[in-house]
Amino acid sequence: MGEALAAHRPVETSRQEVRSWAMYDWANSAFSTIVVTTLLGPYLSNLAQSAGSVQFLGFQFEPDAFFPTMVSASVVLQVIFLPILGAIADYSRLKKRLMLFFAFIGAIATLLLFFVTPDIAFLGTNGAVVMGGLLFVIANLSFGAAVVLYNAFLPDIAEPMERDQVSSYGWALGYLGGGIALAIALGLFTLMEDKGLAVRLGLALAGAWWLLFTLAFPARHLRQRPPLKKLPPGENYLSQGVKQILRTLKTIHRDYPETLKYLVAYLIYNDGIQTVIVVATLFAASELGAEADVLMILILMIQFIAFFGALAFGWLAQRIGAKKSILLSLVIWAGIVIYAYALLHQIWQLFLLGVFVALVMGGSQALSRSLFSQLIPRQNESEFFGFYEISERGTSWIGPLVFAAAVQFTGSSRVAILSIIAFFIIGLALLIPVNVRKAMLDAGNDPTGVII
Repeated sequence: MGEALAAHRPVETSRQEVRSWAMYDWANSAFSTIVVTTLLGPYLSNLAQSAGSVQFLGFQFEPDAFFPTMVSASVVLQVIFLPILGAIADYSRLKKRLMLFFAFIGAIATLLLFFVTPDIAFLGTNGAVVMGGLLFVIANLSFGAAVVLYNAFLPDIAEPMERDQVSSYGWALGYLGGGIALAIALGLFTLMEDKGLAVRLGLALAGAWWLLFTLAFPARHLRQRPPLKKLPPGENYLSQGVKQILRTLKTIHRDYPETLKYLVAYLIYNDGIQTVIVVATLFAASELGAEADVLMILILMIQFIAFFGALAFGWLAQRIGAKKSILLSLVIWAGIVIYAYALLHQIWQLFLLGVFVALVMGGSQALSRSLFSQLIPRQNESEFFGFYEISERGTSWIGPLVFAAAVQFTGSSRVAILSIIAFFIIGLALLIPVNVRKAMLDAGNDPTGVII
């Protein structure tokens, strides 16, 4: 699309709507921090160990293998489902309703984890573990579906030159809300004698947090805009959604080549970020002998400092642009990996490194979202954010697999952590040549006022 065709479409919104949109990050982050990262995996593993193994669909799972299998199953379902859901939302007036529907389904499934007990009636311990795994699949699939639609509201509520700041604001609130919820859950675990009950109360807290803050803010104040595309005669939303996905997959390299280049770069460098997050506590425990209580404090510290990191990178992007800010963050990520390999030997150094991880973690992810929103066609946001979400989730196994293979080969987590630097270097090399201005014009967006 030529520059002359790139029309600016004014955004009609209010500060209240922007705050309500950002508060969904606050609402759903409790699920990520409490359920996915901290409590559910070890809890289901302990239940499975008491049963010896897990029997499900004719397969026998080792206790520590069942929860990762459920995580993988939920990711596979997201890869299939999310782009189609996004395409359907682009053709309908249902974007807000669908977002709230999946948020409520996910929150309720999370609340029901409270009832996963070893003595659950009619199911027994094996049935309880299976029930917990299935509830997690429903919750995680719903989480991803709601996030796709939530992200697609960003162009509706923020002018192009405001999106870096607004996206960073949402990420910042997410880290703050997730950190507060996690602190409450860990407080329950520390103070209560019945640790099983404390874990189940923490899981229920995550569901209640997700549900109540969604009802209080986005459900009340987020406005549904009319779709920018009409459903063709004789088509329903599902059939047209599938056709739209197939059409985009066939033509994206021709119509939006710079956007595709950015998506590939994001896929790689974000995998590096996710790998650092996944292996950080393992590295600290194996190489520094960090105890569980130290790791919990570290996780909480990172959550709260990431609040300021996201805001700081939003401020930086207003001055040098989102792309340059992301490039700077990737250089810092590479430096973090080098420092961990060469200089990290004491617990106090671990906390110092955690400060830098927190500062770049929120910023790089927030600006990646806002930059992507500039590079996609205005009438196809939900569909493209479906691709964005599965780019994040569908490949997040590659980095951990590379790290695991490096540990297997070298016998050292310290040496193996150097393997992660490749994701940041390759991501940098792929992101540098992305022509943001051309990508915006190809997508029909006006680059006027946007710092590139």
